Amino acid sequence: MAPRAALGLPPGAVPGQSRPPADEDTRPRALPEEFERPSSARVYDYLLGGAAHGAVDRRLGDELTRTSGDVVTLARENRAFLRRAVRFLLAAGIDQFLDLGSGVPTMGNVHEVVARSRSSARVAYTDVDSIAAAHGRALLADVPTASYSTVDVADVDAVLAAPGVRGLLDLRRPVGLLACSVLQHIRDDAAGLVERYVARLAPGSALAVSHFTADDARATAHVERLTAQYAHSAPRPRTRAEVARIVAATDLVDPGLTWAGEWRPEAGRPPAPSAPRGHWAAVGFVR
Repeated sequence: MAPRAALGLPPGAVPGQSRPPADEDTRPRALPEEFERPSSARVYDYLLGGAAHGAVDRRLGDELTRTSGDVVTLARENRAFLRRAVRFLLAAGIDQFLDLGSGVPTMGNVHEVVARSRSSARVAYTDVDSIAAAHGRALLADVPTASYSTVDVADVDAVLAAPGVRGLLDLRRPVGLLACSVLQHIRDDAAGLVERYVARLAPGSALAVSHFTADDARATAHVERLTAQYAHSAPRPRTRAEVARIVAATDLVDPGLTWAGEWRPEAGRPPAPSAPRGHWAAVGFVR
């Protein structure tokens, strides 16, 4: 039999079995406040047109849409950036992804991009929201190359040790670390957190980040006020300079740190507005 490394299997994985056994993964019970208060993961799913949300999430989503008219467009631009970043990294040879704070893996998420690209790349999703995780596990039940772990992205050791991560990904090989619209939920040292993740990744790994901007004074205070209702963590928008510090541990590819809608847009896309817009975004390779 060929050695495990030659088969591209992570330590502990069983040949022919991409996903860790279901009973290995932790499945904490949902907390009462997760049902009673809106979740960023489920509100985002609602704005994208998904189905994994409750009445409390729809109420906040409707209020955001009513009072911040372009919020649906910004959510879609952010998700489109994720798709383009994943396609770019697949073309660069990366065939395994760790998606931090992924929310509900639907509406054009990473494993769907991988499938459309005819790739067998593996995707480990993570989120602290146990309701979103339950939806995620149901959606991925028949996807052997993807997993979902309920874990707090602020705990690097816990994320990398989660059965759905360590049983699916081989961290000795390059990984695409995806942190799209999640680091704004790290209230304090987001740059330090990213540095701790990057330090654990193999050479050739990459980082894709999008982060809600604090450079649009018209929207920032309003969105912060509404999203303070979130059950887990209210977001902290950051300026371009602050996001630049988050991605400083990588060598950015062109066009560098820019608006999500302007990062390598598809041909024929209408010109993006010049005003501050939604999420800062960048992709870089680990030094």
